[in-house]
Amino acid sequence: MSPLHTTPPRGWRAVATTALCVLGTITSLHALTNLLGTVPWRGPVVLLLLVTAAAVAVVRSVTRAVWVPTVVGLVVATVAVLLRYGAPPGRLQLVPDLSSWERTSALWSQGVHLVEVAVVPVDVVRPLELLLAVGALLVFLAADLLAVGLAMPALAGVAFAAMWTPTIVLEFPGRGSAILWTGLVYLLLLALSVAPQQTRADNARRAGRATASAVAVVAVALVAGPVLAALPGWSAWGLPQFGSGTGGPVDLAADLDVRASLGGRTDRAVLLYQVHAPGQDDDAPAPTPSTTAAPAVNANSVGPLRAMTLLSFDGRSWHADSDSGRSLEIGALPGLLSPDPDRLGTEPDAERGTLAVVDVEVGALEDDQLPIPVFPRTLMIDGDWTYDPVRDQVDGSGDTYEGQQFSMVVEIPSLTADDLADARVGDPGDPRALEVPTSSHAGDIRDLAVELTREADTPYESAMALQSYLRSAANFTYDTRVAPARTDDAVWDFLESRQGYCVQFATAMTVMARSIGIPARVGVGFLPGSSDDGTYVITGQQSHAWPELYFEGHGWVRFEPTPAIQTGAPPPWSDPLLNTGGGARPTQEALPTAQPGPAATGQATAAPRTGSATQDDTWVPVAVTVAVVLALAALVVTLITRRRARVLADLTPEQAWARLRRSLGRFGIRWSAATTPRSAVASVQRQVSALAGQPLGDDAVAALHELAHALELSRYAPQPPVATPGAAAGDVERVLAGVRAAGVTRSGAVAHTVRSLPGAAWLRGRRARRSRAAQRPAERADAHTGSGD
Repeated sequence: MSPLHTTPPRGWRAVATTALCVLGTITSLHALTNLLGTVPWRGPVVLLLLVTAAAVAVVRSVTRAVWVPTVVGLVVATVAVLLRYGAPPGRLQLVPDLSSWERTSALWSQGVHLVEVAVVPVDVVRPLELLLAVGALLVFLAADLLAVGLAMPALAGVAFAAMWTPTIVLEFPGRGSAILWTGLVYLLLLALSVAPQQTRADNARRAGRATASAVAVVAVALVAGPVLAALPGWSAWGLPQFGSGTGGPVDLAADLDVRASLGGRTDRAVLLYQVHAPGQDDDAPAPTPSTTAAPAVNANSVGPLRAMTLLSFDGRSWHADSDSGRSLEIGALPGLLSPDPDRLGTEPDAERGTLAVVDVEVGALEDDQLPIPVFPRTLMIDGDWTYDPVRDQVDGSGDTYEGQQFSMVVEIPSLTADDLADARVGDPGDPRALEVPTSSHAGDIRDLAVELTREADTPYESAMALQSYLRSAANFTYDTRVAPARTDDAVWDFLESRQGYCVQFATAMTVMARSIGIPARVGVGFLPGSSDDGTYVITGQQSHAWPELYFEGHGWVRFEPTPAIQTGAPPPWSDPLLNTGGGARPTQEALPTAQPGPAATGQATAAPRTGSATQDDTWVPVAVTVAVVLALAALVVTLITRRRARVLADLTPEQAWARLRRSLGRFGIRWSAATTPRSAVASVQRQVSALAGQPLGDDAVAALHELAHALELSRYAPQPPVATPGAAAGDVERVLAGVRAAGVTRSGAVAHTVRSLPGAAWLRGRRARRSRAAQRPAERADAHTGSGD
């Protein structure tokens, strides 16, 4: 019997096979470890698997149908998922309803969106946990159906292998231990499918042999391992990595969910750039600062690189704004890109601020929005790019790509707190800049903003009060994990929980500013990079969001409410420790080093990898090893299959009788150990007739008599005759086939057992008497009607 298609396991073998399918699913989940952060997530997934597996095993114990256990398991898994992920926040739900489905569907959509925009390694938040749970449940149900229902355990490995799909697609290093443990479970699954059934004595003997074999294998490995490792070449050959990529490209999310926790952000370099004064050679040493020279420029003076601005907020998520219809081709606009009509298209002017040249090379960033400074800037770039002065962002017809280069001249204004002190609120020309979503706590947010700004005399002082409140470590904690929703207002939940990351801080300040009449929006981009021998490197960990408030005469002005642990010092004009601003901050120590909450485990790519390139000949020993392992596996399967056939051929009448008794017991056909073989034959025939409503087939009866006669001869004959090899095993199979052909099933056996319980006959007789009593009045009425006619 090939392990590709075996006899469907029954009884304890079916339960053991299902358990191995669960274990194989859990071990194959380990293949995703390198893609996920350190936040615990396996507990709920394993619990859902165990609940579903228990339901499948129970249903399979009472029915021989192939698909029924899987269908029931699917139903149980669906209900369990709805109860786990569709329950109302903060409440226990025992029965799922339509709202449970809606909440789970919304969570599923969030998980899919997170997969699309997040970079590995990503922390497992609730939406992503839902995707993992559903995937694991489907893998288990498929493996169980193949291994138990369809009796094709070899194909169950295909289901387990599905867990490696994300790792392969992302080309991210996988875990070799996942293959080791899943492969071990898979081999146990194959071994169980072809292992012959034995008597207790045979089982004890085989267990002893298996233990001795295991000890021998371990001993050989301990002895032969060092010897093989000492052979020339083998000690220098490394095993292949299961994927060698670094996690795929980086793309900034255009939609920001305030309720979503922050996933892991890659430490791949997304942008590399140099900053220098106009006319200064990139490789020349920086000039010595003097009192008359222009302020020195660096990444901190240029500030963050913004990719997009967002005005539309629905109370939970920020959404990308559509093109204003006033976009201009970059090639037709040689001067400054600025939302100020008076500066748009003009040449950079050192009289208006400090000039800085920024030369950028794109790394892992693939986005159709180009990161540019928040200040007026020129842009030289190849390709089809447009500038929208209303949104103050550059959009492309295609994505950026690794190695792409562009250059800018940035006009850094000498903006100070004194300049903004008397500035009035401006009108950006878009009513969305003052929109506050309707919610049950919108008034509470406005009241809080009014309370915080009670002593402010100007809009700038109000903005500073809001920034100081949010930025204070005494009030809020920077945390990439967002507290569960408690109300219908995401901003109020953040203000109550007082923990979050840049999206929550920026959103809170934007909404509170709007609530007291200051136009505000959110900018999305990257914090300034860290220096590496004159080149600034921005990684995915430095992605950031911040609020921008609109002041008359100054336009959109950036503020920084996110705590300094993530962002460093705020802009000069919003830094309460500085009395005057200026465009430059020459000290490199002030540069932020953006460290997210959970430590990322991805590989850094700011510097080229060394020592990881493999030569062509390194695969020779690997190929040999794989070939040897496959050959040994094939040999083991062949030996097990042949041994099973040989054991069945050598089955004695006593062993065959014990096997038949055990197999028939699963159908509810039983007899005591004191019953003689001949009496047992008659008992089996009577029980089959009672269960199936028809007698046992002639061939099965003949096989039953032959086996009973062979058993009597082996027990009582002075010299038992030599049995034909395989005859006893063949008789067992013929009897079982006849029982199935008669229509005896496990569910029928259970029903028959229930009918045989004490009192069951009395209940049936009582129902029959009631039925006859109910029919008598109708019969008398019919008779009376007939006599009247």
